[in-house]
Amino acid sequence: MARIVAALTLLIATSATALARPIHIVAYGDSMTAGWLVARKDAYPAQLQAALRKKGYNVVVDNAGINGGTFADALLHFGEAIAPDTDIALIEFGTNDLRQRATMKTVRSRLTEVIRALRARKIEVLVIGFASLKVGDVARAENVAYAEWNLPPGQYRARDHAHYNAQGYAIVVERMLPRVEGLIARVKRR
Repeated sequence: MARIVAALTLLIATSATALARPIHIVAYGDSMTAGWLVARKDAYPAQLQAALRKKGYNVVVDNAGINGGTFADALLHFGEAIAPDTDIALIEFGTNDLRQRATMKTVRSRLTEVIRALRARKIEVLVIGFASLKVGDVARAENVAYAEWNLPPGQYRARDHAHYNAQGYAIVVERMLPRVEGLIARVKRR
């Protein structure tokens, strides 16, 4: 009888693990997130999902990139992009804001607003800085994770020489993977 109870307990535990909801990650950003000039499978969200699954994580990474997107767009489309079951958000906006002559003060203010909206929903956050857009100070002030994409011009760039190619995205995914794994661990501890 004890063996039957032990076997049933193991079966229930295994079934519960198999049926566990995947951790839902949303990559929310501009064309660097969307994967401008690369196939959807080569954009960083798809590569991140593949890398995490290869390491055994039960995750889904949604690509909510907006070509030409700004923080104003991020705030406008927040409800559509960030589904109710989102556990982690990877935020990469700001470059287009600067191109449209927004001040760094405005960029930092809008980033702070996005972070606070995510945190209010109990979503873990990773802020991504790109090129001259250094926003690590905002991430530190808001106590969220930060990664910086900083690859040299040349072989890691797409044909427009601004966006990354598949190889460039693979490098930034490898570099940000430990931070994302840290956020996954935090989600699992809840």
